[in-house]
Amino acid sequence: MKRVLIITYYWPPSGGAGVQRWLKFVKYLPKFDYQPIVYTHENGEFPSIDESLVKEVPKEAVVLKTKIWEPYNIYKKVSGTKERINSGFLTEEKNKSKVVQNISTWIRGNLFIPDARKYWIKPSVKYLSDYISNNQIDVIISTGPPHSMHLIALALKKKFDIPWIADFRDPWTNIDYYKDLKLSRMADNRHKRLEKSVLTKSDCVISVGSTLSEELLELGAIKVKTITNGYDSDDLIKGNVELDEKITIAHIGSFTKSRNPQLLLDVLDELRATHPTVFNRLELKLIGKVDYSISEEFARLKIDSLVRKIEYIPHEDVIVEQKKSHFLLLVVNDTPNAKGILTGKVFEYLAARRPIIAIAPKDGDLANLILETESGIVLDNSNKSDLRELLLKYVEDNTIVNKFTEGRIGQYSRESLTKDLVLLLDELTNKN
Repeated sequence: MKRVLIITYYWPPSGGAGVQRWLKFVKYLPKFDYQPIVYTHENGEFPSIDESLVKEVPKEAVVLKTKIWEPYNIYKKVSGTKERINSGFLTEEKNKSKVVQNISTWIRGNLFIPDARKYWIKPSVKYLSDYISNNQIDVIISTGPPHSMHLIALALKKKFDIPWIADFRDPWTNIDYYKDLKLSRMADNRHKRLEKSVLTKSDCVISVGSTLSEELLELGAIKVKTITNGYDSDDLIKGNVELDEKITIAHIGSFTKSRNPQLLLDVLDELRATHPTVFNRLELKLIGKVDYSISEEFARLKIDSLVRKIEYIPHEDVIVEQKKSHFLLLVVNDTPNAKGILTGKVFEYLAARRPIIAIAPKDGDLANLILETESGIVLDNSNKSDLRELLLKYVEDNTIVNKFTEGRIGQYSRESLTKDLVLLLDELTNKN
């Protein structure tokens, strides 16, 4: 077996979307004669915990862990929050002090460059340098965010000249909340210099979507390959599952402030006034964290009676909840990079074979995927009548969505995507 070192912050028992991509690649790499050597931490801050994912780590994998120091305990004391640290500026509690929030955001953007895991870079480089000196490593992969993982790999590349792939699950300086970091000109320039170093010094960059790949090439990447996220056939439920009693519209994952489903909320508000019988048959099922601003909007429109919030549940239970739902909701952030957002959960939505309602740019990567697989409808904020008509017709005849559940999706299985990754690994390792 060739040996691939994977540097990742998110690893079981971490839950959430960040862990799925490389957990699944690691699961299938041994089938293609690559042994994964995973480097991660043993005491970091995860947005959620999912112990059920530990059993998916294959026996062939070697998992290396070292301690990490992060400044989050200081942040919590200063801000007075007891929440776990969330990505994307999601806040479940209404912050009592805007001043404290603004100061902590400035510190985050200007002092912790590229992110709060920066203090793990030097000890990780030392630890992994010793490991590589005593063990065969054929290729290195770093995955971000957090982008400190790329800086660990960059330092190793300079020392050992081993082929290196930088995997971007999200953009760096083009991520939707970058503008909210209150960056000084000096900090902005430093972020951009570090990003360019990763893009130009790595042997290849991987991204999760075609628009992001194009952006990374424009920023200076020498070579970029698109390998999307996907679904794992082993996770699929065999046989039929009884649908929820109410007509459920389910959203899996975080509802951040910029991911506001205003179109859907407006339609539900209209149905409450014009079709109360239909309104009372609906349920908005939210599995994951919800920003307080979204919760306030539910209350303002008086539609919170049909909202059911479910705290974080294990991934295996999420699969069941998706299958039980009548519709699966996707909302793309209302941000300048919206066209390039291709959220990982869409692929598990495809595998659930339930119709997708996507509120997203009609010329974006997500829209192209849904149209290609014929798995649902894509709406922008001007399509209230289309969504209202879909819900009203579904109440009368639920077979109208059958056409959305039969698309061809095999190319997006995790095993098939790992084959694509292995072709790239073979190309890089055979050069050496």
